[in-house]
Amino acid sequence: MQTLTANEYGFLADLASAYRDVHLRSLKQYDGWNPRLGVDALCFQQDGVGRMVGALITPCELWLVMVPDPSRLTEPLADALTLALPSGAYRLFLERLPGGYELYKRAILHDLGELESMQEAARLAQQMMERLMQPVEASNA
Repeated sequence: MQTLTANEYGFLADLASAYRDVHLRSLKQYDGWNPRLGVDALCFQQDGVGRMVGALITPCELWLVMVPDPSRLTEPLADALTLALPSGAYRLFLERLPGGYELYKRAILHDLGELESMQEAARLAQQMMERLMQPVEASNA
């Protein structure tokens, strides 16, 4: 995996804002709503084939997210795909957001009510991504 450019970080910030704008009202209705958390795209890396993989934190859930590079697309995106990571294969589902943002996502944690801050959420996202990027054998050792 490769680190991101400043433009890619800006893109992810805009994507997180678009996600927040679409989902904030419905997120506030969840039993697990945590008012101490916001929406942010964290721990993203380039996978070397034109996709960014990372975490999306919301006030209710932590998501594994893959964002395709629109400039590399040769056909419309499928409604779902399987993302192969060192820890295994994960089924992700497409979401289209206003502004032309498209992402694949899968909820990893559904209750973030005990987190006290976005800093704790960022640490949790980092731990999640570290575990997902480890081969299964290494995580069982």
